[in-house]
Amino acid sequence: MLASCSGDKMKYRIGVSQCSDDIWRDKQNAELRMGAYFHDNVELKFAAAYDSDERQVQQIDSLVNDGIDLLIVAPNQVATISPAIDRAYDKGIPVIVFERKTSSQKYTAFISADNYEMGRVMGEYIVSRLHGQGTVLEIKGLDGSSPAIERHNGFMDAVKDAPGIRVAASLQGDWTEESACEATKKWLATHRDVRIDCVFGHNDRMAMGARKSLGRQGEAALFCGIDGLPGENGGIQLVRDSLLDASYIYPTHGDQIIDLAVCILEGKPFKKETLMMSALVTPDNATVLLMQSEELMRQADRLDQLHDKADDYLHELDTQRVINWLAIGIIALLVTVFVLFYLYQLRKISMQQERVVSTLWNMEPQIASPSFSKEGDVPADDAKNSVPSGKQTTPPLERLGEASPFLSRFREAVEARLTDSDLSIDDLATDMNLSRVQLYRKVKTVTGSSPVELLRTARLKRAYQLLLTTEKSVSEVAYAVGFTAPSYFTKCFKEEYGMVPGDVRK
Repeated sequence: MLASCSGDKMKYRIGVSQCSDDIWRDKQNAELRMGAYFHDNVELKFAAAYDSDERQVQQIDSLVNDGIDLLIVAPNQVATISPAIDRAYDKGIPVIVFERKTSSQKYTAFISADNYEMGRVMGEYIVSRLHGQGTVLEIKGLDGSSPAIERHNGFMDAVKDAPGIRVAASLQGDWTEESACEATKKWLATHRDVRIDCVFGHNDRMAMGARKSLGRQGEAALFCGIDGLPGENGGIQLVRDSLLDASYIYPTHGDQIIDLAVCILEGKPFKKETLMMSALVTPDNATVLLMQSEELMRQADRLDQLHDKADDYLHELDTQRVINWLAIGIIALLVTVFVLFYLYQLRKISMQQERVVSTLWNMEPQIASPSFSKEGDVPADDAKNSVPSGKQTTPPLERLGEASPFLSRFREAVEARLTDSDLSIDDLATDMNLSRVQLYRKVKTVTGSSPVELLRTARLKRAYQLLLTTEKSVSEVAYAVGFTAPSYFTKCFKEEYGMVPGDVRK
């Protein structure tokens, strides 16, 4: 019942396949959830592959089999994840590829920053900072991933026009600080005499990893990275604190991705290719950018807290609704049981009263000796026992007095004046030395019927017996038992026996 009140708005299940799990993707996942807050018909299912192609392929297939309506995916590598993405697309599931590219064209939309432009701008910045002279060490991202390929190409295109800049090596990392540390140590083992003037890491974590490995050898070097995350130990803070010379904001924009997904699902217009804006972070703007980003993060955190409180409130409200409905159900059940029990008791009392009344007013007249009908073929004693189908046979009148001394007196008073059409309840009360109210209360209490009802029942039973044992007409019988109008007698007789008086002899 509660579910039926949720309305007819279409519900969407969106699968998010992250190639890795790091602070950049943590921030993006938080933004994805934040974006979903503004679309109450969106449910997100997250999966992280931890840089494993095989795991990501399995996770994408699992999300598809779970019945998602749209897939958001950051491919671990360009070529290896494409078959899984193609399978989802071929099943009619819209696919948004974000941040990293795929080798296939089977996707609905692509959204990311321009990784080539980031590499090119960072290369130009390094050339400028080194005044066109120096040795640079490059630490690349995961081999085969589109950001690593494009950042490397942009960087190399920028420095090739500066003959005084020499790239000592392009070491292979996998986006983690540890991979950069290890790659730099191995290279230094055979190149200790090489002076490094600048390190360009494809992200801030790898730039810091190289800084740790270079140690004193890198004291005079510049360190540049990409991501420019806000918050504690983010790229912007590292630039402000002079641990990095520069970074490049790599926008996450999870809320923008959710808006794009909803547009696709609802059939609204959207761009197939979207490039997000980004910016270079240097010591000149790091402080301002950090202040702005921290304020945005604070507001986002407050909004997230408010949403959690709203979720808790709605959960409590739903729980209270369930409790209320259960309480109403239990109360309704108890009321139903009580009513049924009450009706059962009433029926039981009614049946008892009916037995008493039946015993008291089954008053066919006593016939001292057999008498015969006109034809002389039916003894009266036999005729009086021929009662309508379903009626009880008449018990001996001697047993009636056993029901109650009061009822016995009342029966005798009624029988004595049964033929008196002017007989009233006041007359019966006088005969029994009671007031009208006393008589009514006693009769009603014992039998459940009023004195008037019992008087009419007695007259009808006497009339039935007369119709069986005499040749009197219907009108004569009616007058003989105290009815003043034959038509009223016929009406009452039919209500009692289900037939008109004339049918008795038939």
